[in-house]
Amino acid sequence: MTDATGFAAALKARLVTYCAIDSQSDEDSASKPSTAIQLDVSRHLVAELEAMGAADVTLTSYGAVLATVPATVEGAPAIGFCAHVDTAPQFNATGVKPRVHESWDGSDITYPDAPDLVLNADVAPYLKGKKGEDIVTASGLTLLGADDKAGVAIIMTLAEHLLTTPGLKHGKIRLAFTPDEEIGRGVDEALPRDFGVDFAYTLDGARVGEIEYESFSADAAVVKISGPSAHPGYAKNKMVNALHVAARIIADLDVDGETPETTDDRDGFIHVYGLEGGSAEAELRFLLRDFEMDGLEARGKRLQSVCADAEAAFPGAKVTCQITKQYRNMRYWLEKDMTPVDLARAACADEGLTTRSVPIRGGTDGSRLTELGIPCPNLFTGMQDIHGPLEWISVQDMEIATRVCVRLVQKAAG
Repeated sequence: MTDATGFAAALKARLVTYCAIDSQSDEDSASKPSTAIQLDVSRHLVAELEAMGAADVTLTSYGAVLATVPATVEGAPAIGFCAHVDTAPQFNATGVKPRVHESWDGSDITYPDAPDLVLNADVAPYLKGKKGEDIVTASGLTLLGADDKAGVAIIMTLAEHLLTTPGLKHGKIRLAFTPDEEIGRGVDEALPRDFGVDFAYTLDGARVGEIEYESFSADAAVVKISGPSAHPGYAKNKMVNALHVAARIIADLDVDGETPETTDDRDGFIHVYGLEGGSAEAELRFLLRDFEMDGLEARGKRLQSVCADAEAAFPGAKVTCQITKQYRNMRYWLEKDMTPVDLARAACADEGLTTRSVPIRGGTDGSRLTELGIPCPNLFTGMQDIHGPLEWISVQDMEIATRVCVRLVQKAAG
């Protein structure tokens, strides 16, 4: 197996390169992928895969990069590894300047572009055990993009290792790098067929040793509000202010135990994350999340009820609530056959790791792939404090993830 130093150097170089490429997705765009800049990463990966000797390298019409590491043994299952190239729309991701804190000395990490920003073990407790490791951050004004370019770097380093190390026994390995995961469109309807694997893993998790096979079930909702408009100087008994209706809806939902900021563990929530419009027309956007389908259904009904009450409270207002399906808890399928999870646990044990499985308070491409017939649990990468300026990752955590993946494909071949 490639020595640890070799993995660390390759992972560090790849992560810094990938994170510096703008690739933020956009839920308001109807194109595939939602932003053309994601293809800058995709094309980079195509060139890199071709250079390392991967087979069947393809950039699909829907923006996914697919490739094959040919089998070295017969009869082994075909295994997929998947990561997404887009970065989250929730925070600035333009002009990312990755910074590597080599052999971090344990002191406060500061940011040249945001002098008041500080990263230490007080704000990020997981950092406490990382003294001496190589910590990668951004410069203070952007997220880093380790979600999920760390996963991309791990998979690419795994592929290079398998292609260039004689004697390793493994079955057919398929790679998939998807766009638009952050906006819930990472799995195109053609991807399961094009991927062509028996089971797969997303590399989109956090702490070392985490193997996740439960996720939220998720819906999205758009609430549209309109009311009679009038000149504000002569509006009495005429105007119905759509923003007041929107405020009523938000206030009625903003109670303890119903919003992200008041829930954790296995609690679900209703999350308002967008408000656009003015006094005549307004639009609210919501995420509905629960680990169980009856809970998700109840949250949808709760939102619809609040909207109906708001409409009734403002005569003349019109309120519509459209709920759309996003993804479902992958546990529903994986608990019927835990082979991919058990295989990952065994690979971690061979690396001397203690594993833990916690429910993902979100979703991955694996949620949708599992629902569509490809069992796909989620493996750790090391990424921390994602979707914000304090995002960071240890290169050594990425290195451990890569070693686990190497062991995993060998165990599957046996």
